Amino acid sequence: MLKKIINQELSDTDFVEGLKNNSELQLEALYKLHFPMVLQFILNNSGTVEDAKDVYQESIIVLYNKIQKGDFELVSKLKTFIYSVARRLWLKKLNSKHRKTSPLRDFEESIPVEDELLKVLEKEEHFKILQISLEKLGQPCKALIEDFYMQGLSMDDLSEKFGYTNSENAKNQKYKCLLRLKKIFFMEFSKENTDYNH
Repeated sequence: MLKKIINQELSDTDFVEGLKNNSELQLEALYKLHFPMVLQFILNNSGTVEDAKDVYQESIIVLYNKIQKGDFELVSKLKTFIYSVARRLWLKKLNSKHRKTSPLRDFEESIPVEDELLKVLEKEEHFKILQISLEKLGQPCKALIEDFYMQGLSMDDLSEKFGYTNSENAKNQKYKCLLRLKKIFFMEFSKENTDYNH
């Protein structure tokens, strides 16, 4: 079914409408559709595959939130918008890590993304929803995500703590947990959505 949606070449307007109506299939299709573009950009600008997954996920959340708030206008291709948000987020992450980088190497055109758009990721309400989502995620996923993102444990540490055979298995488990968390987050977000329209 997912392949069918991706192969149908849905228009940007279809995707915007789908996200407005909380279509899980279209959300998943969108997750797969433009990831290679962001992956290529981040790998070529001092990042890892894991960085690319995180940044792409945050970019989709920005887009989703913007559409749900009802103030989203498609002034460019959806691909360009996602790329521009990912680019801005990655630049911010690089600056916060004080990584020495040469000017960013671009592969796509980008549009200016105002900082206000990115503040959506830092809103207090998001943390509230994230906490609810983490509780609903259950163990061991909740502990795994918290240990990695909040306690800063390495994959080797997690592998030892949770009894995985190696760090690669721990990484795969963390990714599966993140996907589940993402699903719960969006469901919770939809429920709370009326609060964001003020």
